[in-house]
Amino acid sequence: MTVLVFGSINLDLIFALPHLPSAGETVLGTGLRTEPGGKGANQAVAAARDGARVALAGAVGRDAFAAPALALLREAGVDLSRVATLDGATGCAAIGVDRDGRNQIMVAPGVNLAVSAAQVEDEALGPETVLVVQRETDAGEIAQLLLRAAARGARAIVNLAPFGGIALDALATAALIVVNAAEAEALAAALGCGAEPAALAGRLGTRVLRTLGEHGAELGDSAGTHRQPAFPVRAVDTTAAGDAFVGVLAAALDRRLGFEAAIRRAAAAAALACTRAGTQASLPGAAETDALLAAS
Repeated sequence: MTVLVFGSINLDLIFALPHLPSAGETVLGTGLRTEPGGKGANQAVAAARDGARVALAGAVGRDAFAAPALALLREAGVDLSRVATLDGATGCAAIGVDRDGRNQIMVAPGVNLAVSAAQVEDEALGPETVLVVQRETDAGEIAQLLLRAAARGARAIVNLAPFGGIALDALATAALIVVNAAEAEALAAALGCGAEPAALAGRLGTRVLRTLGEHGAELGDSAGTHRQPAFPVRAVDTTAAGDAFVGVLAAALDRRLGFEAAIRRAAAAAALACTRAGTQASLPGAAETDALLAAS
C-alpha cells in the first residue's frame, strides 16, 4: 500500500517575531531560519515519519532553493521519482511566527503551478493507493487527477487549503475532504449550505472533516458527526500542524485504520507538531505519536 501525495514543494523562510504585523507595519524579527516546506511536501514527510510508504509528485525549479527544499523528503525516504525539475523558481514561503506560536504566511508558488497530473501514471492509482492533494497546485490538474483516481479505485483525501475551487464532480469523488473552520465557511458559501461537516457532507455526498485547532476536529458523514477533542499541549509554533494532521491521517487510513481511530492519531500528531518550532522539522515520528496516544 502507498500514500501518493500530489502537491507543492517550497523552501520556507521563517521569521521569529515579537508580534505579527498589521497592514503597513514593519516588525523587526528576533531570528530567521530556512526550512523545507510546502503543503504537499509537509504532508508527504508527515506520512513517511508515521511509517507509510510514500511517493510525491511535484516540481522544483532550477535554482539554489531546489536542493534544500527536497532535503528532508529524501531523509524521510519519500519516493521522489515523480518530482520534476522545471525552468523557473522553486516555491517559497515567508512565515512570520509570534511569541504565542501564531503565524502569518505568504507564498510565491513558482513552479508548483506547473505540476501536471500527467506526472502520475494510471498504474499508481489503484485500490491500494491513498491519494492526497491540496490547493497549492493548479486546480484543473488536481481535478483531472481526482477523476482518474476515482476511475482506478484509489481513495483520495482532498485538503482544501488554501481554499479555492475544484470542479464539484471531481471533489465529490474524494473519500474525505479536510477543511479548517475558515475553509469550511468558504466551501459552504460556494455550495449554498451550512458550514457544519454533516451539512457539507450531505451536499457533496462524501465525508467532510473540519479541523478546529485547539478545539479538535469534527467528521461529518451519513451517520452524523463524530467529534475528536484536541490533545492539550503548550503551542510553540502551529505552522505545520494542519499538514501533520493530514499526512498522519493518510498514513493511518493506508494502514486500514477506521476513520475515528485515524482521526485520533492525526490529532495527536498535530498536537505534537505544535510543541516545537519549524515546518517539516516539527513533524513527529510514529513512536512519539504512539507515546502520546498511550498516555492519553
